[in-house]
This record gives sequence, structure tokens and C-alpha cells, in this order.
Amino acid sequence: MELEQIKAVIAMMKENDLTEFSMEQDGLKIRIKRGPEGIQQSVTLPVASAPAAVAAVVPPAATPPAAPPADVKYITSPMVGTFYRSPSPESPPYVDVGQEVGEETVCCIIEAMKVMNEIKAELKGTVVEVLVENAKPVEFGQKLFAVRVKS
Repeated sequence: MELEQIKAVIAMMKENDLTEFSMEQDGLKIRIKRGPEGIQQSVTLPVASAPAAVAAVVPPAATPPAAPPADVKYITSPMVGTFYRSPSPESPPYVDVGQEVGEETVCCIIEAMKVMNEIKAELKGTVVEVLVENAKPVEFGQKLFAVRVKS
């Protein structure tokens, strides 16, 4: 992540009175936290010998998730933002339950810092559940869709 991008994230956090921002991109995880004393930043690179540092960046779930069937995988949010199922309010959703998706299928848009980011499935299978309501905020790593993968 470039310095200018980090500065833009910090400015967005101040504008929107956000206290925390997390993101993962190309194996790099970044977490920026604002508190009374100002901005704190931590960057974690994935290292096989240090799984505790990577786990500390991703917030733990409030309750342990139920074990999904082995053939169900999740499309997760790569960023903090607002989730949209379609390109406009008048348009149909990109994908719906029962629809086949491929690795390049656009499933939704996440708006972050006034930029619309298309989120691709990155796996092949059938959508079995939409896990987020349209126009709701999402966190980094949050599950967006459950997909029964093809073997």
C-alpha cells in the first residue's frame, strides 16, 4: 500500500469519524486504529512461522460459526465499505441464490472512499445464500455469499 493511499484512508477515517480500518491485499494486511492519542498503524505480512501476528489482525468472531458443509466456501469482503448487490437501485442483483458463478463473475460492489469496487467470486459454484443486506456496511473479511463449490 502506497503512502498516499494510507493518507487517504486516514483522511476518510477522520471525515467519517471511524476508529478502525482493516484491509488485505496481495498477502499484505493493514490495520489502522484511531484513538484519543491519534492514529496507530500496524502492518502484518504473512509469515509461516508467525501465525499469531496474522490472527491478531483479523477480529475474532463473537460466537464460533457453525461448521458448514465441506463443499461450501465463502466470498468475503476484501475491504471496509458499503455492500451493494446491483450496480444501481433499478438494476437486478449481480447474483442471486441458485445462480452459477465463475471465478470472474462480479457478485457485488463495495463502495469505499467514494470508489465503487467490483467484487468477483474467485471460485466456481452455486450461490446458496446471500449473507449481507443491500446498502449495509461491511467489514474486512466479512462473509458476503455462501457458495457450494464444484468439485
